[in-house]
Amino acid sequence: MDRALFESPSKLLGVARAAAANGADIVQLRNKIDTPRQVTEMARAIKEITRLRGVKLIINDRPDIALASGADGVHVGQEDLPLFWARAILGKERIVGVSTHSLKEAKEAEQQGADYIGLGAIFATPTKPEVRPIGMRLIAKVLKEVRIPVVAIGGINRDNVTNILDAASGMSTKFGVAVVRAVCKAEDPSAATRQLKELIVNRSEALAV
Repeated sequence: MDRALFESPSKLLGVARAAAANGADIVQLRNKIDTPRQVTEMARAIKEITRLRGVKLIINDRPDIALASGADGVHVGQEDLPLFWARAILGKERIVGVSTHSLKEAKEAEQQGADYIGLGAIFATPTKPEVRPIGMRLIAKVLKEVRIPVVAIGGINRDNVTNILDAASGMSTKFGVAVVRAVCKAEDPSAATRQLKELIVNRSEALAV
């Protein structure tokens, strides 16, 4: 959930509710617009939604807000608070994920104790126009080298998600995908979440046969 894509907090909460109710395993909050207090209040409201659905909530960049809101963890970028500081704030019980853009960064994140890595941007995305897309080839390379879960992100939607899953087929490392605009900017976020979930489940089952 990227706050920059919504004209009001209530609209963001509505999409978070739709995603949690229709198959999302994790809701991640990215909010670089509001004050720390407002972000914390928003995170607490989302946590109430996700808790009822058994869905995890991850906060971008701010382990302090993750802790204050009762979120399940934090996701930090390469330029954010170092992983070990995030871990010191949140402890071992909560999740700490790290954005990576290369095999080197992925291996370093695993060595430093990340619970999972975000890998991307796979495709160009307006969410982060400054990030150069890495393409799909790196997915298999990273999955061969790390053992913690890998989550692909960046420009992923229902038209290309099966190609992403194909790129990860045959690997033992746990793999997932994250979307932003494919749900946040969808005309019907509930239907968009369901469709993506069905595509992922059906493709994963086909690859497992």
